[in-house]
Amino acid sequence: MKKIFVLTGEPSGDKLASKVIAKFKKSRSDIEYLSVGGEHLKALGIKSLYDLKEVTYLGFTKVLLNVFKIKSKINETVKKILKFEPDILFSVDSPDFTLRVAKEVKKKNPNIKTIHFVAPQVWVWREYRVKKLKRFLDHILLLFPFEKKYFDKEGIRSTFTGHPLLEQENNNRIDISQIIQDKKKIFSIFPGSRLSEINILMPILIKFIKKMNKKYKDLFFVFHSTGEHVQLIKNIVTKEEFKNCDVISDEKIKSNILKASIFAVAKSGTNSLEICKAKVPSIIIYKMGMINFFIVKMLVKIKFANIINIAANEEVIPELLQSKCNPMSIYKTVDELLNDDNALRNQIIKSQSIINNFKTEKSTEIASSVLFKHL
Repeated sequence: MKKIFVLTGEPSGDKLASKVIAKFKKSRSDIEYLSVGGEHLKALGIKSLYDLKEVTYLGFTKVLLNVFKIKSKINETVKKILKFEPDILFSVDSPDFTLRVAKEVKKKNPNIKTIHFVAPQVWVWREYRVKKLKRFLDHILLLFPFEKKYFDKEGIRSTFTGHPLLEQENNNRIDISQIIQDKKKIFSIFPGSRLSEINILMPILIKFIKKMNKKYKDLFFVFHSTGEHVQLIKNIVTKEEFKNCDVISDEKIKSNILKASIFAVAKSGTNSLEICKAKVPSIIIYKMGMINFFIVKMLVKIKFANIINIAANEEVIPELLQSKCNPMSIYKTVDELLNDDNALRNQIIKSQSIINNFKTEKSTEIASSVLFKHL
């Protein structure tokens, strides 16, 4: 029996990996799987070696503080993969973890095919990494068309798949009336999937909601969470005794809530593509420690954090980062947008134009076909 090891390093990678594997399973039912994954791969019946949070670190200082723990986890993961003897190591995102594992696995067993999904953002910083990838990757799957030139230049086999989160889905409509009461307008909030992000952003978002509630009486705020952190966020919200807030983690309900939303405030990340796909206007927020911020500031070579803005080379979606990521600035920006129909309309039009370039309509099918070819 053929074997595939699926390697992820955080919830967003787990979600992307699950979409590809779910498609692959429809064409090949004779594959044995093992993973480092989260709730999405688990839902497909794929066992994980350990809890994903054991390798999910945020920021340079966190990595430095946990460098020995990370090195130990890399070594442990490599040993388990080699013992499993997969035909394919399918690594997804989190390059500082997954690619280090892939490099060691390839070094110790060159017969294992290494396929990586979600290219390191070499167009943001550390472009020199591309040369190193050639030594241990057999194939790389790309989310965005502009990435291909970097890998073609070094002769690395690559395939533009498009983004799986932008694929059309035939999800059944779910009745959300029991969640949203009194016909209030839905306002989606994405506080992040990592504990460190939630700890930083939740106090800011709670104060933001308090300011919104003073002016708007017809809004219902819904926090989109992972299953791992849903209780934590619920506890925070419950403590504030909000009458117009809820926290959800079910993927189908989250999708329907988002589609019904009038606006979204989201931590910078892949969820911004899902928001754009749902044609919901939004703003992006993000905050990190000052040491991490200065390091990033010195290294990055782009003006924006959000992929839509990067591709458009303009701030289509407002970004409130670092010092701007505070309750008053978020409130003022959202309040201004909610009262400017033209600005809301223009954001939707421009973002749709951008994400159309990221779509292939068959991204998971393309990605799974690459896996198929390497078996």
